[in-house]
Amino acid sequence: MLLGLEMRRIEIVVHFGAGDRPEPVMVGCESSGVDWPTRSWALPQYPAATTSTMVQHIDGTWDTDTCAVAQVVGIIAIDQVVAVPFLFFDAPCTLVPVPLVSLFVSSMADPSVHEKPASRSSDHHDESHTNTLTEHPSNVPVIPLSHDSSRPDMSYPFQTTNVLKTGMTDEYREVSEAGYIPFKGALHRAPTKLAEEPLSHDPELAEKVKDVKLVVWLPNDPEDPRNWSNGYRWLLTGLVTGLVVAVAFGTAVITGDFKDIEEEFHVSGTVVTLSVSLMLVGFGIGPLAWAPLSELYGRRPLWLIPLSLYVIFGIPCALAPNIGCLLASRFLAGLFASTPLSSAGGTISDLWDNNERGFAIAFFAAAPFAGPVLGPIVGGFVGETIGWRWIMWINMIFSGVMTIPMFFVPETYAPVLLKRRAKKMREETGDPTYVTEQEIFLRPFSEIIVETLIRPFEMLVTEPILLLVSMYVAMVYALLYGFFFSFPIVFGEGYGFNDGLVGLTFISVLVGVFFALAFTPKLEKMYLKQAALKGGRADPEDRLPGMMISAPIIPIALFIFGWTSPPIVEAIGGRWIGPCISGLPFGFGIVVLYFSANAYLIETFQSCVASALAAKTVVRSGLGAAMPLIIVPMFHNLGNEWGATLLAFLALAILPIPYLFYYYGKSIRSRSKRASAA
Repeated sequence: MLLGLEMRRIEIVVHFGAGDRPEPVMVGCESSGVDWPTRSWALPQYPAATTSTMVQHIDGTWDTDTCAVAQVVGIIAIDQVVAVPFLFFDAPCTLVPVPLVSLFVSSMADPSVHEKPASRSSDHHDESHTNTLTEHPSNVPVIPLSHDSSRPDMSYPFQTTNVLKTGMTDEYREVSEAGYIPFKGALHRAPTKLAEEPLSHDPELAEKVKDVKLVVWLPNDPEDPRNWSNGYRWLLTGLVTGLVVAVAFGTAVITGDFKDIEEEFHVSGTVVTLSVSLMLVGFGIGPLAWAPLSELYGRRPLWLIPLSLYVIFGIPCALAPNIGCLLASRFLAGLFASTPLSSAGGTISDLWDNNERGFAIAFFAAAPFAGPVLGPIVGGFVGETIGWRWIMWINMIFSGVMTIPMFFVPETYAPVLLKRRAKKMREETGDPTYVTEQEIFLRPFSEIIVETLIRPFEMLVTEPILLLVSMYVAMVYALLYGFFFSFPIVFGEGYGFNDGLVGLTFISVLVGVFFALAFTPKLEKMYLKQAALKGGRADPEDRLPGMMISAPIIPIALFIFGWTSPPIVEAIGGRWIGPCISGLPFGFGIVVLYFSANAYLIETFQSCVASALAAKTVVRSGLGAAMPLIIVPMFHNLGNEWGATLLAFLALAILPIPYLFYYYGKSIRSRSKRASAA
């Protein structure tokens, strides 16, 4: 009997075979020629368990004609591990439904469920367990198949909830027929050494909240964004990814006609370059404010208000009477345009659960690089034909057209949606115990400021994984913006191309980005295979093969660019193809590297992922802002070949980082206070 048994986590070990004594088989290994993948499966919490139950299961969607899981025949042992035998048949069958396993566990955990089945209360006050999941509404929490509790949930309000002291729950992904779950047993310790036992520091608060009911989604809840149709979710994914492309496009589009700005305002090229650098500075600062505000007020207002202001600040950019007005407007435009960079990934996580969003996140990873590459292609021809002010008008029109559909997009952030539902339930029932985790464990404003403005920089100093990976991502991002200023030197000054033709040379980088987009699903499959081989829980280091593949590609691309450019290669005929083709491996390398590095940081810093990503964004935007200011003098003074070679040497210097963490990352994490436990 499980009643009164305290457990930290319970897992199911699956046994395959025929007869009454099936042969144990390691989940995820080869069995009868079939590679059995592993996933997290739904199972209710035990009444006396201290954390939510985690179950490993066999996914019944594989493609095989030889065998499949038919039904659960009983639970044969209960300890720290629960072993469940499955009947083994030669013909494909349907995977065991969740209610069947729920029935087995709930009946063994509490024998009274058969004697006194719960009755549905009109005011939702009943908290007793039921012996089925169909006859009566149950407040037993179940985690959907699409969710893996061992992986971070980017829809969790990390910056505004004090997870280190209060612990955390799976409230935002659990479902219950009653629409709520009992608070008791829902809390578990955050996955970091700094985390305390939930509520151990505040017995008074623990006593106060012990009887509250956490509001969760209903099964197949139509208000849960992850239950919306695939077509609609892909439409929204395309929209938010397009907005990332639009704002990134705005950073580089102005490079299409620097000469006319220099002549009109009588300033040097370095001063005009600030129009790019200052916008990137705004990109680095903005997310520090937008990310926590979106946790408090939802995604929708943090999409609409900053983006609308970004569109408005396109007007003074286009009408600027002097260089000061242009630069100030570009900085403010970058500040407001940064909201897609901080909100798009979160919105995609709102729409797709962590077991199903691999390809959607790949689109998002490519967007910050595709946008800047499109900028010079468009800006070069517009500046060449109708002038730099029309570049600014077209940028404003593009961003405005992309922003308008967002006014018709509903809220997607689960904590805010459930907070509204909890408020409605309190009003309808008069019961004040209906709450959400964020409502009872909301950080004080002073702590939110610390978490937002101080914690990212503190982590950069104390976490070597975060510092080095952020530097790597920042260097790659800076090299991309370096291309926007080195290409005009090589192709404009070296080959005599006009601004429009110089812009077309960036198509090679764009092609590389699309190749990377096609390759990233393979990386996701590699990761899931490693997870299966490790019993369903991969290590963060299993995210690094993408970085390891792309790390050598980037310096190779830079060497090709430098040593096929004039004056090493005479600027005649079609020899421009040499430096131009270098953009293809470069575009491929930066997207694959960024996709893997971002995933690695998310998996490594699960309990403080928002601060880790904020730190990465600040470092990335800072170095990206600095690079344009040094590229032109460097290439003019060193020459094309040695300017590009110096950049290649920098890329070579940081190349060992992903290999270092692949082999020693687990050891480094074991010494870290904030990284996930090794």
